[in-house]
Amino acid sequence: MDFNATLIGEMIAFAILIWFTVQFIWPHINKAIEERQLKIAEGLDAAERARAELRDADSKVAAEIKVARQQAAEIIDRAQQQANQILDKARADAITEINRLKASAQDDIASMAQRAREELREKVGALAVQGAAKIVQREIDPAAHKALLDQLAAEV
Repeated sequence: MDFNATLIGEMIAFAILIWFTVQFIWPHINKAIEERQLKIAEGLDAAERARAELRDADSKVAAEIKVARQQAAEIIDRAQQQANQILDKARADAITEINRLKASAQDDIASMAQRAREELREKVGALAVQGAAKIVQREIDPAAHKALLDQLAAEV
C-alpha cells in the first residue's frame, strides 16, 4: 500500500467530515431522536393512563349497573306488593259485596216466603170456606165470618 499525500488528504477530509457531522449534524439528529423517544414515552404513559381510566370506568359502570339492577328489583318488588294489595282489597270488596248481596237475597227470600205463606193461608181459608159451604150445603158469607176465617188461617 502506498502511503502518499492523496491518502493523507482523504484522511484529513474524512476527519473534517466526521468533526463537522459530530459538531453540527449529530446534535440535531440526537435531539430529534430524544424528542421522538420522549413522545413515544409520553404516548406509552398516556396509553397506560387511558387503560387505567378505562379500568376505572369499567368498574364504575359495573357498580352503576349493579345499583340500577338493585333499584329495578326494588321497583319490581314494590309493584308486586302494590298489585297484591290491590288484589287483596278487591277480594275484600268482593267478599263484602257478596255478603251484602247474600243478605239482601235472604231478606228477599224471607219476604217472598212470608208472602207465599200469607197467600197460602188465604187460599186454604177460602178452600176451607168452600169445603164448609159444600158440607153445610149453603154458602157462607166471608165478610160475616171474617174473624172466624182469620183464626182458621192462623191455625193452618
